[in-house]
Amino acid sequence: MTRKPTASLTDLPGEFSFIRRCFAGLAGPAALGLRDDAALFTPPHGRELVLAADAMVENVHFLPSDPPDTVGGKLLRCNLSDLAAMGAQPEGWLLTLARPPHISDEWFEAFSLGLKADQERFGLTLMGGDTTSTTGPLVLSLTIVGSVLPGQAVQRRGAQAGDGLWVTGTIGDGALGLQALLGNIPDPSGILARRYRTPEPRIGLPLYGLASAAMDVSDGLMQDAGHLARENGLSVTIRAADVPLSEAARAAGSSWLETCLTGGDDYEILMAVPPERELALQRHGALQTPHGPVSLTRIGTFDAATDSGEQPGVRVIDAAGAPMVFKRGGWSHL
Repeated sequence: MTRKPTASLTDLPGEFSFIRRCFAGLAGPAALGLRDDAALFTPPHGRELVLAADAMVENVHFLPSDPPDTVGGKLLRCNLSDLAAMGAQPEGWLLTLARPPHISDEWFEAFSLGLKADQERFGLTLMGGDTTSTTGPLVLSLTIVGSVLPGQAVQRRGAQAGDGLWVTGTIGDGALGLQALLGNIPDPSGILARRYRTPEPRIGLPLYGLASAAMDVSDGLMQDAGHLARENGLSVTIRAADVPLSEAARAAGSSWLETCLTGGDDYEILMAVPPERELALQRHGALQTPHGPVSLTRIGTFDAATDSGEQPGVRVIDAAGAPMVFKRGGWSHL
């Protein structure tokens, strides 16, 4: 039987030529060469699938001036952070994009290079996706596929009164990085801009058996701590003086503390840790992951909801124990 020759890129309709040129190099076996309408994936034996999806919109989640490779990397890393918060390992990803006419093929080629570098670092490949056109801003949506041993996924629910509130890394660099890129604060080392553009997902953090509940910090420390508390019918108190700040964030000055505590884009992990497990954490001060040690800091405590009729939530206190009031509580998607 004579085999029909494979079409060259110049023979393909525009959409398919674009996909092959910009994304074929990212595809793994599950993608079937990006020639079918769906991927074919066999989960690792004896593991449960973990799925999450996030979207990024131009001028909302990234700036038009951001380098395309960092936009690609950030899109993947934000989704990887959702896996990290459940203690899952990455397996693959799917990409959907709505392309406006002002975004060139060259932009997407650089965008795919950022994705390629990060998928190689974190050990996963493209499974498939979809493309369409739009007259609005560039819209990017990524679905992440991960896996975890049965029963070992750490969820938002599970915290108890008396658990400590812990956080990885440092808080506020992402929000300050955006302000630096907008020209509102100095960033001589460029570290704040890098944290905003390329967050570090805490993949490989050994949460099972340590955290009773966890989630990542994407919408701001205060807001996400409140989400965690309310999901468990609890209140949580954050000690502002204990929140870990980087040297660059401290150099910005105390007037930016509210931005650090309420701004988004940190992608660190918040966790509730029972008292009996805290001694080990305090002894080590960091947890090992495949990508290096991750520092952990105790910043607060979960408490039973009061009988005052108030909804469970979050409060922040200063070094003297006085409540702190902020103009905003965090980022809202609606």
